[in-house]
Amino acid sequence: MPVQYAGGVKAEHLAVRTRAGVFDVSHMGQIETRGPDAAALVQHLVSNDVRRIPEGGAQYSLLCNEDGGVLDDLFTYRLAECTLLTVTNAANHERDLEWMRANAAGFDADLIDRADDFAMLAVQGPEARALVHGLTDGSLPPRMHCCERMVAGVGALVCGTGYTGEDGVELLLAPGDAPAVWDALLGAGAEPAGLGARDTLRLEACFHLYGNDLSVSRGPIEGGLGWACKEATGFIGHEAVAATRASGPAEKLVPFMIEGAGIARQGNVILGGGEVTSGTYSPSLERGIGMAYVPAGRAAPGTQIEIDVRGTIRPAVVATKPLYRKDTDDG
Repeated sequence: MPVQYAGGVKAEHLAVRTRAGVFDVSHMGQIETRGPDAAALVQHLVSNDVRRIPEGGAQYSLLCNEDGGVLDDLFTYRLAECTLLTVTNAANHERDLEWMRANAAGFDADLIDRADDFAMLAVQGPEARALVHGLTDGSLPPRMHCCERMVAGVGALVCGTGYTGEDGVELLLAPGDAPAVWDALLGAGAEPAGLGARDTLRLEACFHLYGNDLSVSRGPIEGGLGWACKEATGFIGHEAVAATRASGPAEKLVPFMIEGAGIARQGNVILGGGEVTSGTYSPSLERGIGMAYVPAGRAAPGTQIEIDVRGTIRPAVVATKPLYRKDTDDG
């Protein structure tokens, strides 16, 4: 996945916000869980309530260790009653698979590495669904659902998910079919978009990036992802997550906006405690934005903070999620 195509990050970003863009995210990993205990095994492993995923449904969750640290954030699709497909972050795929297999004892289910079997194209933007619908043989699934369709003449799993804060779909298909579908999407009007735009879009939407905003050193509650944790299911790490929820986290992940010039970056220190985990320039808001862990007492929206950006102190304000909203001009 290139950082940008010929148009550049800003043009690609705005194309997704106003029309439709397509990302080649084939670097993502996939793990299929199949067998009579497939759902029970996935429930043992991930933080959300897998029982609530209907056939053809999708769910966001976290993979935690025993201490409640986050190993990865995941999307799981229930393809059939006893078949689930989990999409992993590329850098974590091998570790995730090893962890899952190491904790699968006693379950009548197989964990199958499907990373080499899928290419993945994400079509995102206000015109994305109409564009894809024009290339398919049927209706598209609603948000957080999936179904099999023919897209540009080839079979694909069409998923109503994405990572930009816009409507759209993600297509999982055979790697050999991906170039033709990519060309068909561009021919229908989608703009190619790269890693740079993917990062600015997801940060405006306050979506987490593993390795920046999530890691084994912090848990879901600190990261503001308690809504994706159902401790009563007994997932690995549930006791630690429950304890943090009960006591309250010492720090919280918050979005912020720079006041004035400057862009904060990962690792920049916040005066009085805390650190920036993600930072960029927002093409939609035309200012520096980011996310940071701060002491819980300084996490309320409207709190003024100061960020040390390579020796220059940049004033910023804690904001609300998402940073970019379609119904306002200033986010």
